[in-house]
Amino acid sequence: MPAHRHEYGPTESGTVLLDLGGDTGALIVYTGPDLLGREIEISRADRPREARTHAAVRERRIPDGAFHSALYPDLPAGLYTVWWDTETPAGAVTVSGGGIAEFAWPTSGPVGAG
Repeated sequence: MPAHRHEYGPTESGTVLLDLGGDTGALIVYTGPDLLGREIEISRADRPREARTHAAVRERRIPDGAFHSALYPDLPAGLYTVWWDTETPAGAVTVSGGGIAEFAWPTSGPVGAG
């Protein structure tokens, strides 16, 4: 199944505001520029096939250059699966309340990825 893509312009430094605290955190998935516009899904690890959420990879400009990432704000604390495609996990990451978790997108696909 082809990945869904969007056309978004770059975001500048300081344009994202996160409300963190208590049991709420956020996740940043870092990718390469080849995934620009692709939607990446995540889900709670204890509910892998339901309640998935997605975010598009965008170019994030900073004073020293640019990077590409998908941002997931307002996540309840817990273990999350990052999905390579609709059936294959790319990995897992723990989101802590009050914090920002980070996940580096794999440079090669998992075994069995479509």
